[in-house]
Amino acid sequence: MKILIIEDERSLADDLVNYLAAEGNVCESAHNYFAAEDKLAAFHYDIILLDINLPDGNGLQLLHLLREQEPPTGVLIISARDSLDDKLKGLGLGADDYLTKPFHLAEVNARVKALSRRRIFGGKAEIRYHEISIDPESGTVRVNEQVSELTRKEFALLQYFVTNKNRVMTKEAIAEHLWGDYMEMAGNFDFIYTHIKNLRRKLTDAGANDYIRTVYGMGYKWSDE
Repeated sequence: MKILIIEDERSLADDLVNYLAAEGNVCESAHNYFAAEDKLAAFHYDIILLDINLPDGNGLQLLHLLREQEPPTGVLIISARDSLDDKLKGLGLGADDYLTKPFHLAEVNARVKALSRRRIFGGKAEIRYHEISIDPESGTVRVNEQVSELTRKEFALLQYFVTNKNRVMTKEAIAEHLWGDYMEMAGNFDFIYTHIKNLRRKLTDAGANDYIRTVYGMGYKWSDE
């Protein structure tokens, strides 16, 4: 998953980025309102961790803008404000969950996983596509009930394709989803082709049909057609 952490306390933001990245997520951070606003305008995120006390603005305003633009994104408010009124206001504006500081990183991770299950996987613990099953929590892929060994990037790519089935995904969108800020360091998108080729080979070698379609001049899509 691609996660944006909007938190002005840099040490806490770094801890969250490191912890959630170690869980296999692509994580970016923004330390003020305007940096967060720029990222939300330019990129898509699956989950956002949102501090509402920002030095140059109110995080609730960002939540309002987000809900106008990208309703599928899951939002977990992380805040030192612990009054019932603050929680009701945040949840009323469209946040999915509210966690007060201080908190354990393990609890944040558990809530992010629960949020992703509700928002991205329709409440299911496992994603199934015909003979392929994906367990996002354990990072396991099975083809015809047999475990298929994928790299972390191949797993993220498969999950991205399946949760966006029948949609054309450009190389730029795939690179941004898998690498986040580091995408800009790549001189071209040849590495996308390599990851797709390897994913396709591993799945078909394991007995799966080839569902990855090349849409010439546009990108790729996951489809039966």
